[in-house]
Amino acid sequence: MKIGITCYPTYGGSGVVATELGLELAERGHEIHFISYAQPIRLTGPHPNIHYHEVEVSRYPLFDYPPYDLALATRMAEVSELYDLDLLHVHYAIPHSVSALLARQMLAAKPRGRKLPFVTTLHGTDITLVGLDRSYLPITRFSIEQSDGVTAVSSYLRERTMRELDVRNQIQVIYNFVNCDVYVHDPEAKHRAEYAPNGERILVHLSNFRPVKRVTDTIEIFDRVRKKIPAKLLLIGDGPDRSRAEWLAVQKGIHDDVLFLGKQDVIHEKLALADVLLLPSESESFGLAALEGMACRVVPIATRVGGVPEVVEHGVSGFLADVGDVDTMARYAIELLSDENRLKEMAQAARTVAQSRFCASRIIPQYEDFYRRVLERSS
Repeated sequence: MKIGITCYPTYGGSGVVATELGLELAERGHEIHFISYAQPIRLTGPHPNIHYHEVEVSRYPLFDYPPYDLALATRMAEVSELYDLDLLHVHYAIPHSVSALLARQMLAAKPRGRKLPFVTTLHGTDITLVGLDRSYLPITRFSIEQSDGVTAVSSYLRERTMRELDVRNQIQVIYNFVNCDVYVHDPEAKHRAEYAPNGERILVHLSNFRPVKRVTDTIEIFDRVRKKIPAKLLLIGDGPDRSRAEWLAVQKGIHDDVLFLGKQDVIHEKLALADVLLLPSESESFGLAALEGMACRVVPIATRVGGVPEVVEHGVSGFLADVGDVDTMARYAIELLSDENRLKEMAQAARTVAQSRFCASRIIPQYEDFYRRVLERSS
C-alpha cells in the first residue's frame, strides 16, 4: 500500500507512535509518505520506502495565526495525487482530520475525481483536552465522524471519546507498540557505570515535561528513595516544567544525583540502563513510556489513570498508585530495589507482557488489516 502519514513531528507520544508505525510499515514493504511541517524527530536515516514532504506555511501580515490546516490540506491533496496514495492516516484529530477531509473533498471534485479515504487515530489530548473545548468540540466530532476509519490507542480512550463526544463511528482499539528487538535489556550494562559509578540503583523518567506529567513528583519520589538507597535519577526529555524540577532538586540537595539528559534520539539505550521507571502522570491515554521501559526489563511505577492499567498489571509487571501519592510510589520503589530477586522477577514479567501483547510484530498487522477493510469499504 501507499500510505500518507501526518502527525505532530515532536517528542509527544502521538508523533513517536506515528513515526514508528511508518518505519515498521516501510520495513514490511509499504510505501510511506510523511506529510508535516517538520521531519518527525524519530525519522532518522534514509529508507527506500520512506518519503518526507514538508508543509510550507505562508506568514502574511494579514494572518495573526498562519493557516497551517489549509496548507496541510493542500499538501495532502498534492502528495496523494502525485504519488497515487491509497489512503491517509492522520494522528491526532485536530487539525489533521479536518485537513484530511478537505484533501479528500478536493480530490473528489476534480474532473477525474477519486476517493481518498483517511484513517484517524486518537491519541489522548486531542479528545480529553482539545476536543472538550466547546470551541473545538463540534469540528472534532465532525472530523471523526467523517473519517473512513477511526482507531484509539486504548479502551479507556475509545470509551471516553464515545461518551463525551457522542460520535457515531465504530472506533477500533489498536494499542501502541514497541519494537521488542530494539527495546531490550543490556545484560552487560556497559554504560551503566557512566551514570552510577558506585553501583547505585538507577531510576528513570521519560516525558515531554508538561505539567500533566508531574515531573516534580518524580523528584519528590526520588528524594524519598535516595534517603534509603544509594540511587541516581535519569530524566529524559525536556519541556516547560524542567526548570521547576531542576530547582526542586537543588532545594532538596540531590541535584548531583539527578541527571537531566534532555531530548534523546536513541531512547532505548538509556532506558535499558535503569531498574525502575517513574511515571506519576495526572493523565495518560496509554502510557507509552511505561511500555518502552517494560520491554527493556525496567519495572514501571505509575499512576492508576487512563489507559495505564491496560498496560501495567499492579503487583505483577509494575506498581500503580493514585495521582500525587508520592509516598506510596516511593515505598514501592524502595521495597523493590531492596529485593534483588523480586526486582528480577518483576522485570522479567514486564518484558513478557511487552512481548506477548504489545510487540510491533503483533500490532502492525492489525493496522494493515484495518487499512484493507477501509479500502474495501471505500472502493
